[in-house]
Amino acid sequence: MTTLAPLDETITLDQLDRDPYPIYRRLRAESPVLRVKAAGRTLLTKAEDTKYVKDTPEIFSSDDPNTPMKRAFQAHTLMRKDGEAHKRERMAMAPAFAPKVIMNDWMPRYQQIAEEYVARLPRGEVVDIFPALAGPYAARGLAVLLGLDGPDGATDDQMQHWSQALINGAGNFGWKDEPFAISDQANTEMNALMDSLQDRHRANPNNSALSVMLNADDPIEMSQIYSNIKIAIGGGINEPRDALNTILYGLLTNPDQLEEVKRNADWDKAFEEGVRWVAPIQASARLVLEDTEIRGYHIPKGDTVMTIQASACRDEDLYENGEDFIVYRDKNQHQAFGNGPHFCQGTHVARRAVGQVMLPLLFDRFPNMSIPNTDDVIWRGFGFRGPVQIPVLLN
Repeated sequence: MTTLAPLDETITLDQLDRDPYPIYRRLRAESPVLRVKAAGRTLLTKAEDTKYVKDTPEIFSSDDPNTPMKRAFQAHTLMRKDGEAHKRERMAMAPAFAPKVIMNDWMPRYQQIAEEYVARLPRGEVVDIFPALAGPYAARGLAVLLGLDGPDGATDDQMQHWSQALINGAGNFGWKDEPFAISDQANTEMNALMDSLQDRHRANPNNSALSVMLNADDPIEMSQIYSNIKIAIGGGINEPRDALNTILYGLLTNPDQLEEVKRNADWDKAFEEGVRWVAPIQASARLVLEDTEIRGYHIPKGDTVMTIQASACRDEDLYENGEDFIVYRDKNQHQAFGNGPHFCQGTHVARRAVGQVMLPLLFDRFPNMSIPNTDDVIWRGFGFRGPVQIPVLLN
């Protein structure tokens, strides 16, 4: 009889929020399969194991009833479904994320938004890029893509507030009242906005996610349409926002690499290395549907495993000096946006919005940007991660 994975009672959620990487490095070496009491999960920190779990939904299900996500979103979302149910809801939004639509519809709008928002930045001053640029840019682009923009649509502040309310609610593993009260209010506001926008999208069909779902030949239920939009709001702002801030930090603290990237216009490479180095989506939970084994340990039916993409993306088996930001790596097959059936639908938008639009524009306008004091940069996040404060001198 195989034994259960060892149980750790010392690692805290606060440690994982503040600086998880030294912990993950130790776990990869000593305990790659570890039950962590504070998380109530079995953490998997090796790339081979995280990929295996994501690629095997028949054993490791996204439909985990033990998460606060359903309560936070007031819905059983596609993030927590598998098989045909997941596929039908995911495909309902797919036309809005088609490569041709991204290139022809969304990237010109992202370019326009980027130019407008960068033009507002004050030259010669120290500015926190998180609230001044990265957050609003991600929020405005997403509002356009989802069909929530326009004079009667959502503001940047609303989009960011709703996103954080949903994330905080979905991550409320202590089941405290306050985060759910805030997410409940956000749900009320989002529902009211989508109610008010339906007529506009029915009268003028377009490629936005809300419009393609409302006008589909065989539409999914209205409650599912709304929950799909909420999933996109919950995950679609922090990914490009955190990726942009992370890449800026990586480039500005490695000036030799920055000069090479500028010279070769290798912004795409910088993007891939940034999201590998600090994965915007750090961890994902899966419910175990049948007794199984990982690395010789018994993983019982009903357990919840957590794939730590953040750790997989620095795995010594795949990366030399994985703890370092190195744009010009020989190979960079990272898992930053997941894999398997739940591969992040917005990946290609984030890749282009940050790597092809914002980064070259920002460094063109402010070629001598710098971070005056790296100690002023604050990183946070266990589930999602990036700098929450990044003061940059704009020159």
